[in-house]
Amino acid sequence: MAILTTLQNRDEAKNAVRKTFPVTGMSCAACAVSVESMLKSTPGVTDAGVNFANQTAWAEYDATQTTPLNLQKTVRSIGYDLLLDVENASELQEKLQLKHYSDIKNRTIWSSILALPVVIIAMFFMEMPYAAWISMALTAPVLFWFGRGFFINAWKHAKYGQANMDTLVALSTGIAFLFSAFNTIYPEFWHQRGLYPHVYYEAASVIIVFISLGKLLEERAKSNTSSAIKKLMGLQPKTLRILTEGAEQEIPIALVKEGNIILIRPGEIIPVDGKVVSGSSFVDESMITGEPVPVQKIEKNKVFAGTINQKGSFQFKAEKVGNDTLLAHIIKMVQQAQGSKAPVQKLVDKISGIFVPVVIGISILTFVTWMLIGGELAFTHALLTSVTVLIIACPCALGLATPTAIMVGIGKGAENNILIKDAESLELGHKVNAIILDKTGTITEGKPVVKSIYWNAAATDADILNKVLYSLEIRSEHPLAQAVIDKLKETEVLGIPLTNFESVTAQGVKGTFNDKTYFVGNKKLIQDNHIKLDSELMEKAETYQQSANTVVYFADQEKVMAVIAIADKVKKSSAAAISTLQKMGIDVYMLTGDNMQTARAVAQEVGLNHFKAEVLPSDKADFVKELQNQGKIVAMVGDGINDSQALAQADVSIAMGKGSDIAMEVAKITLITSDLTAIPKALLLSKKTVVTVRQNLFWAFIYNVIGIPLAAGVLYAYNGFLLDPMIAGAAMALSSVSVVSNSLRLKSVNLQD
Repeated sequence: MAILTTLQNRDEAKNAVRKTFPVTGMSCAACAVSVESMLKSTPGVTDAGVNFANQTAWAEYDATQTTPLNLQKTVRSIGYDLLLDVENASELQEKLQLKHYSDIKNRTIWSSILALPVVIIAMFFMEMPYAAWISMALTAPVLFWFGRGFFINAWKHAKYGQANMDTLVALSTGIAFLFSAFNTIYPEFWHQRGLYPHVYYEAASVIIVFISLGKLLEERAKSNTSSAIKKLMGLQPKTLRILTEGAEQEIPIALVKEGNIILIRPGEIIPVDGKVVSGSSFVDESMITGEPVPVQKIEKNKVFAGTINQKGSFQFKAEKVGNDTLLAHIIKMVQQAQGSKAPVQKLVDKISGIFVPVVIGISILTFVTWMLIGGELAFTHALLTSVTVLIIACPCALGLATPTAIMVGIGKGAENNILIKDAESLELGHKVNAIILDKTGTITEGKPVVKSIYWNAAATDADILNKVLYSLEIRSEHPLAQAVIDKLKETEVLGIPLTNFESVTAQGVKGTFNDKTYFVGNKKLIQDNHIKLDSELMEKAETYQQSANTVVYFADQEKVMAVIAIADKVKKSSAAAISTLQKMGIDVYMLTGDNMQTARAVAQEVGLNHFKAEVLPSDKADFVKELQNQGKIVAMVGDGINDSQALAQADVSIAMGKGSDIAMEVAKITLITSDLTAIPKALLLSKKTVVTVRQNLFWAFIYNVIGIPLAAGVLYAYNGFLLDPMIAGAAMALSSVSVVSNSLRLKSVNLQD
């Protein structure tokens, strides 16, 4: 039975698909809630989410039970649309967004032109002949042509028993127009009762203008929040050149296949990931590594999509294309993160879902109350206040409060080499009070380097000895040999021919030059060959070892000529980053599988008081749990497969971008730079983003907390004040604009503080 269950789960996992689709037609947060609820109710869908700010929806579904086409039909049934997988989905969405922006702009301009004389008549010329009829004629196209979308969408939602912002707009403007039209056509109804037949054409038309203007500004602002994605996508060239049977051929990037040989010329952007097969150049990889210095690329070196070639030319073999390239993964991570919801947003979504029905209820209650206590002008005041309540309470600002801040925050992170996979990590980061750092590859470079070469005073012919040492190490297969080679290359040492070269298992290598045998290796190699090690070199070797260095000996057949200290070099940024974290009140720990001596030396160098050595992968995860049990919010930073368990356990998981794929897959935040100062930047970004979200929610709620009672007429009994529906429309638009503008301030935040 257990085996059968496992097989079923495996089959379900194989069939499970998660896809993100652009959505068109959403105009408010309640729209997003409606689309999300409809997707979740579709048979075969296990989970779904909608981001109003970047106009996308994602769905996890069983491919055997439903298809993207079914999802599209579901969404279309309530008046929206999903853009299904097409070759240029992002470009199509951008075109549709531009068209949508253009449509809103045109509607706003023309409705403003028609509404302006209506306002002038209402303010200065209400007593002129046919004033009401002229106003009605000008207002009708504003509402029922330029504002028809509000009524159409409201009706589509009403068919499913749902309501959104369009419902509020349609009800408020529609009722105001119908009431005014009745008073225009049949004014005697009020004259017979001794009342003046007020009309509110200016309110209805200006509400449409203000809301359209608010949407126009929202669309412009929302396009700015996704600029990080656009910048990343701009790193992808549209075409490339491949070698086909010895001839060059230019093809669209969509047609490139793995194994194609691609030609790169000076100044070109590398289109896909691959490996150099001929030629050489320097490539600017700052978009991946954050390092400003171009990297030399020769045969067998890897190159990545989006990086920029410098002056040389080369050919490389395509290994990862399309959605498999590193750049595509980065874009996907940023998109998914911008579409993910912070915990606070889930609460906001619930509020938005019930907000519109509640507002309609308040509007009805306001109407009834005024009818009961309003005196002679009861109906007029009841209608005016109930309409104003509907207008001022539109929940756009509430829906934009969190996602716009999250989008801008994640975009800001991407600009600073911080890739954030989900909004929850961004929201939680500022609460972190304990950080665990892996040693190798995180605090250190993860690559052995020569820290020092100490020569015997008797080694007088340094030039020849360096050449011999270089020639021995370049033929050695030992991992530490490359460190010595790299060090000697700095002085442009050239090799010399050796004879009788021999690799001594577990000890080192030896070879002959000018009838003299030379040795490079560990202490056992020196001892077994009875080579003299004088006291000065012995003391130096012991000093190196105490500082957690590996010691390599270089000798001729009589005496040791030099001792070489090799270590995994601590990153230049590590001490500064750790100091910054400690100043932020965060406890910093180092965990390593290395020995205690090495761990202590590294900890001292970077200023750490808390460290553990010789720990297993499971020990790291257990230590995370131990800190969590103490009530700490724990962040784990690692780069290897051995860190993945601890990364999964931590509250906030951070992977180094040059680490293993598994570590990056598990971690919620990836640093695409080796600079550890990106960690305090990430935590500061979290703090700034959360502050912005709270500010946005404050403004979104304060407009309604103050506005709805004013709109309902609570001040009328005291000073006769009633909020004009036209002013209410302006306030509603202003609330959305203020929230989006506040989010965009994150773009200019300094993460060095």
